[in-house]
Amino acid sequence: MPDGRLRQDIRSGIEVSIVLKQDQRTGKLTRGVVKDILTNSVSHPHGIKVRLVDGQVGRVQKIEE
Repeated sequence: MPDGRLRQDIRSGIEVSIVLKQDQRTGKLTRGVVKDILTNSVSHPHGIKVRLVDGQVGRVQKIEE
């Protein structure tokens, strides 16, 4: 199952769980639908950074199937 570290696994419109900047210490996940992909590199060890349709920005921890 894709875990959000590869840009190729993430597209606009898919549902993901992200960790917001303020939640990085606790690991609390926020669920939403991807609007924009903000990371330009092919991969990122902490997850690809995305903006959700509600405007929240964070790194993808899990792609919801």
